[in-house]
Amino acid sequence: MLEDKDRIFTNLYGFGDWGLKGARARGAWDNTKGLIEKGKDWILSEMKASGLRGRGGAGFPTGLKWSFMPKADEARPSYLVVNADESEPGTCKDREIMRNDPHLLIEGCLIACVAMEAHACYIYVRGEYILEADRLDAAIAQAYEANLVGKDNVHGWPFDIYVHRGAGAYICGEETALLESLEGKKGMPRLKPPFPANMGLYGCPTTVNNVESIAVAPTILRRGAAWFSSFGAKNNSGTKLFCISGHVNKPCNVEEAMSIPFRELIDKHCGGVRGGSDNLLAVIPGGSSVPCVPAHQIIDAAMDFDTLRDLKSGLGTAAVIVMDKSTDIIRAIARLSYFYKHESCGQCTPCREGTGWLWRVVSRMAEGRAQKREIDMLLEVTTQIEGHTICALGDAAAWPVQGLIRHFRPEIEKRIDQYAANPHSEPASGYHVAAE
Repeated sequence: MLEDKDRIFTNLYGFGDWGLKGARARGAWDNTKGLIEKGKDWILSEMKASGLRGRGGAGFPTGLKWSFMPKADEARPSYLVVNADESEPGTCKDREIMRNDPHLLIEGCLIACVAMEAHACYIYVRGEYILEADRLDAAIAQAYEANLVGKDNVHGWPFDIYVHRGAGAYICGEETALLESLEGKKGMPRLKPPFPANMGLYGCPTTVNNVESIAVAPTILRRGAAWFSSFGAKNNSGTKLFCISGHVNKPCNVEEAMSIPFRELIDKHCGGVRGGSDNLLAVIPGGSSVPCVPAHQIIDAAMDFDTLRDLKSGLGTAAVIVMDKSTDIIRAIARLSYFYKHESCGQCTPCREGTGWLWRVVSRMAEGRAQKREIDMLLEVTTQIEGHTICALGDAAAWPVQGLIRHFRPEIEKRIDQYAANPHSEPASGYHVAAE
């Protein structure tokens, strides 16, 4: 279990002052100039050595991503864009950083821009995050007033930072759709290559990073890469914010060491699964877009990228959605299918047509109004969507359905048999649990 002295987000719950005075008392903006003076190469090598992997879902090494940025060119300025469009169902970690510790993010933006030779940063905040964007605006105003950022700041690195509010579209969480939206266009993903590092915002070199990935950078540099990499398993180092929701006694956001076993995470911080661990049915370990994992596989699994990948799921954003045996798992997945149908931008045919088809079929299966041969047909259609779209929304729609069929096929077949035996009966027990 992570000790309090090793926590990066010491005001995660907002008990302290979120402003500049409180942030400084907690250690933010401490010798930032000294870190910057060590130079871009030192920052990049420390970030690589720390083993930090992107906290937005994909888990790509952060230091490596920063190093992809080309050398500074006066004709094409470089940009940092922070993805604060936290729209993945189950995920609620970045909002706490922006609400309660915004200066960690602002300082991280400055340091990341030094490493990438950028002088401007845009933070794209989810449209529904009204208070979070207001707090961020206020914190940025404090930083400008204290001359910590700006054209001629005390750190000697000209740096401007802007907050851009989205309009509430899930697709804008995809980095290239986010860039399109920032430019004032429709939020629709771009084809890659070219990648944003070569041609991003306004056709200039751009790095898009998650809020948590950026906010941990100053602490890593202050305490050293070896400190950060001492937590978690190999290739899964550091501390991580977990958002735990669903059927636990105390849902919460908590900072823990990577690779903590699921059982320990839930028992220590959430008071255990509702009704005890024997009542656990399944867990979606990384936000709604990763496949569910049944209880017997996840109960003692390490919560990190590689372990969950081996279980044919993923850590994603570490939004842990816990489902006990009262859950109608088929209905729950049908509800997620509706979400992806609703949020598809419609640019790619497999996603535009396929997400609606998935939702209709899984909804029928939830009621039992299906045939058993349709289960394999449904699985085949998910493989025709997955990997055949410009962005990963097609994959995100396909994976929950694949997880359902992989682990709960007998449940679907039983529902179909029940309906066939008595087509005029009420839906199977638990039908309404996850429907709303």
